[in-house]
Amino acid sequence: MPSTSLLRQPRAVWATAGASVVAFMGIGLVDPILPSIAGGLHATPGQVSLLFTSYFLITAVAMLLTGFVSSRIGGRRTLLLGLAFVVVFAGLAGTSGSVGELVGFRAGWGLGNALFVSTALAVIVGAAAGGSAAAILLYESALGLGMACGPLLGALLGDASWRYPFFGTAFLMAVGFLCIAVFLKEQPTPARKTSLLDPIRALGHGGLASAAVSAFFYNYTFFTVLAFTPFVLDMSPYRSGAVFFAWGALLAVFSVIVAPRMQERFGSLRVLGGSLVLLAVDVLVLGYGDHTTAVVCTILSGAFIGVNNTVYTELALGVSDAPRPVASAGYNFVRWFAAAAAPFFAPRIEEWTGSVRLPFVVAAVTAVAGAAVVVVRRKALAHDAEELVTRHATEDSVTVFAN
Repeated sequence: MPSTSLLRQPRAVWATAGASVVAFMGIGLVDPILPSIAGGLHATPGQVSLLFTSYFLITAVAMLLTGFVSSRIGGRRTLLLGLAFVVVFAGLAGTSGSVGELVGFRAGWGLGNALFVSTALAVIVGAAAGGSAAAILLYESALGLGMACGPLLGALLGDASWRYPFFGTAFLMAVGFLCIAVFLKEQPTPARKTSLLDPIRALGHGGLASAAVSAFFYNYTFFTVLAFTPFVLDMSPYRSGAVFFAWGALLAVFSVIVAPRMQERFGSLRVLGGSLVLLAVDVLVLGYGDHTTAVVCTILSGAFIGVNNTVYTELALGVSDAPRPVASAGYNFVRWFAAAAAPFFAPRIEEWTGSVRLPFVVAAVTAVAGAAVVVVRRKALAHDAEELVTRHATEDSVTVFAN
């Protein structure tokens, strides 16, 4: 693909991609400042971890709503609605006087982010020049850049006050709102309106259900690393931000560049199973190693997570005959519940057992469980899997939370 196909895009595409970067930054933004938030609001790690739980619990439920909304009011209005929610609730989060208020505002933020990012890829593909391949590469690059820069922004602003990253996000998303309002024209609404139950019905397909269950176990591991590790590392916002920036950079590189090449050589299911087992080993070493080992393993986990994200996305979108936006919504509805569960249970497992290692043991077990589902259900998952080895998320998909 010529580089000019990627770089010569309409302003509407750049506006949406830029806003997508900021939206993805919001996921890891709080990582470096979790200890600071706990100190500032006199909260325990378990209470602060609810910032992730409320965010992703609403995200999971909202997956049933996004297709329903966008198929009725159009892509542009859905993007603007989501951005408006993020601006309001991210700003309110910075004014929180208690951890309960902050958790509630993060829930509203999660709803806005779900509405925005679940629509962004479809909008980028519809408006991009150079074909769907260029559009998807732009979108995946925005995802990787956001996941890498979120912790860095959180560290830079959070070193002065834990409130500043929330205000900074609100400001950046307000700029994104204005850019999309000015540069993006209204998108045509789909010919068929999506029902709230369509994603649930899609899970009746054995292959899609298997992918969702395996991804559920994997996401528990993923978000144990993302939400619990900052308390274990116990570093300053700057140092923690640097660690998770390196983590996000590896995630981006392995998701966009390495994973497709590995799939082409070994096949999707082998790559996924092997990567899950390696992630389990990495997390186990993270829990039992010294501080330096924990830092290295945290960064290294980004590589395995990047590979897993790409393969899971493609499997979920290609394994069933359901329309891809519907299949993606059903798949994400299941797996994001694990993203809500892990931040809740990990610190409580430490509290109940008195062992900081056991949450990582549980995370390693769930990664192996995800791999076991891939092995046991390989026949159901193998449908179209070989055709997926070189293909990223396709043009009519809504895949954002699969990454």
